[in-house]
Amino acid sequence: MNDTPAPFTEGDYAARMTRAARDAAEAGLAGLLVTPGPDLVWLCGYRPTAITERLTLLVLTPRSEPRLLVPSLERADAEAAPGAGALRISDWRDGQDPYAAATGLLLPNGRYGVSDVTWALHLLGLQEALPLTTYRPLTVVLPMLRAVKDEHEVARLAAAGAAADAAYEEILSVRFAGRREKEVAADLAGLLRRHGHSQVDFTVVGSGPNGANPHHEAGDRVIERGDTVVLDFGGLKDGYGSDTTRTIHVGEPSAEERAVHDLVRTAQQAAFEAVAPGVPCQEIDRRARRVIEDAGYGEYFVHRTGHGIGVTTHEPPYMIEGEDTPLVPGMCFSIEPGVYLPGRFGVRIEDIVTCTGDGGRRLNSTDHGMAIVE
Repeated sequence: MNDTPAPFTEGDYAARMTRAARDAAEAGLAGLLVTPGPDLVWLCGYRPTAITERLTLLVLTPRSEPRLLVPSLERADAEAAPGAGALRISDWRDGQDPYAAATGLLLPNGRYGVSDVTWALHLLGLQEALPLTTYRPLTVVLPMLRAVKDEHEVARLAAAGAAADAAYEEILSVRFAGRREKEVAADLAGLLRRHGHSQVDFTVVGSGPNGANPHHEAGDRVIERGDTVVLDFGGLKDGYGSDTTRTIHVGEPSAEERAVHDLVRTAQQAAFEAVAPGVPCQEIDRRARRVIEDAGYGEYFVHRTGHGIGVTTHEPPYMIEGEDTPLVPGMCFSIEPGVYLPGRFGVRIEDIVTCTGDGGRRLNSTDHGMAIVE
C-alpha cells in the first residue's frame, strides 16, 4: 500500500500542457495563466518551495511553447521540476517589475483563463500592466481541464482510497465512548499518515447531534454510548486525493437510526448504479435524491451528491442538479448522499467512484453497513 508509484514523465507534463493550450483555443481564449497551486503542479510538476508575493506564472498559448516566469532566486528549483524540459523558463530579479516582465509573454488585448488560486495582487498587477487584457477563472472557462484522469492517475486515486480504507478499518478498533471527538480525529489523521498520506485535509468526527452538521469540525464533545458518529476523512497520497465517509454507532442503534442508515445506503447504491459514460452528472444527484425524497427525508439532504477528486480533494465535475456535463471514462468523483436530522444525528456514506467504459468502479471497498463500536 505504501509503494511509491512511478513518477510522471516529462512527456506526461508536455502532453498535459499541449492539451490545455488546445482546449483554451477551442474555448476562445488567447491562453491560460497559471500561478502556484494544484493546476501548476498538474500541468508541469512545479511546486515552489514557498508560495509568496513574488510572481510565478506559467503561460500556455496555442501560438508558442509553454513559458514559465519565475523569481530569479527560485529559477534553480523551477529547472529541477519534472516537466521543466518541456518549458522555456525566464526570470525576474527583486527590484524589477514582474508584471512588466510578463507583458512580453501575453497579447496586449488577449482574453485569458487564469487559475482560481491566483492572488488578487498578481491579477491586478497584470491588468494594470496590460489594461486591455481580460481574465476568466479556469473553473468557469475550462471546468473539465483536470477532470478526466489517465490510467496512472486513476491508479493513484485507487491507492489513496485503499489507504483511507485501511485507516477506517483500524479506527473501528479504538474506543469511542468517553473520548472527545478531536481525540478520535487525531487518531484518524495519524492512521492516514501511517498508511502513506503526506497531507491530511480533513477528519470530520460528528457525534450525536453534531453529525447533523455535514462539515462539523471535530471538537470537545465527549462521545457517548448511544451516539451515531459520522466519520469523513481524506487527504493526499502521492499527490492524489482520498475522501471517504462511513457512519458508525456506539453501542446498539435504535430502529430509527438503522432505518435512516439503510435509506442512505440504498440512495448511495442507486446513484452508483446510474454511473455510465454519457450520463449527465446531475443524474447521479437525481438518483440518490429521489430515494431520499420518496422516503420523506428530502428536506434533510442538504448538499450535492458528489464532487470530483484528483490532485485536490474537491474539484469539478460536481454531481448536482443543473450540471449536465456527461460522464466520461476516467472521471473520478464522490457519491455521498446524507440525511441530517437537526439536534439529533446524521448519516452519510461516501465512496470515490471512477467512470469506466461500461459503468462505474468504486475506489473504496469498506463495508457500507453501520459498524458497531465501543
